[in-house]
Amino acid sequence: MDERLERYVTELFAAEDPILSKIRARHQSEKLPAINVSPEEGKLLHLLVLLIQAKHVLEIGSLGGYSGVWLARALAPGGSLTTIEKDPKHASIARQAFAAAGLQDRIRLIEGAALDVLPTLSPGFDAVFIDADKEPLPKYFDWGMRLLRKGGLLLCDNAFFHGAAIDPKDDSAAARGVRGFNELAAKDPRLVATVVPVRDGLVVGLKVRD
Repeated sequence: MDERLERYVTELFAAEDPILSKIRARHQSEKLPAINVSPEEGKLLHLLVLLIQAKHVLEIGSLGGYSGVWLARALAPGGSLTTIEKDPKHASIARQAFAAAGLQDRIRLIEGAALDVLPTLSPGFDAVFIDADKEPLPKYFDWGMRLLRKGGLLLCDNAFFHGAAIDPKDDSAAARGVRGFNELAAKDPRLVATVVPVRDGLVVGLKVRD
């Protein structure tokens, strides 16, 4: 997206409050990887969760808690966010972010590798947001579909992966993982999906059958 248009969308539709601004600033000060969602992506996630009145949301990849705050703020009354993070430093920063936003009672952060944690969770999530390591994305797709209820949303960041998704010369494991996830999302008969070209691309899919 043209940077001017991106700035226009962010300033008009996704302006951060002081809490979100501080959380994102801490990502930088703590030198976390610059892979958190942007404000306009956060607002889109927030809107999608609101649209389906989600009560139970799963996030794979907490990082510093920025996307988790956007998601948790959109939960229906009595709802909860379960988020998975394998890096202890990131998990600690995320917990502090959730507390700063007053959301610690609505969020369960599980430390550990996602592929170890996912088999321990019960199905029935209203939405699953995936923003984690790219190589195992096809496996995350399988688990996301298992854990998602019919009528729920499957969401995945970095659908374009900075252009690698369409670069035939990029045969890295990460690029193959992104392409594999996109192809599964596009072709699985249980899912109606597309890519919203916000920032680095967001896969949005509705599970229409079990």
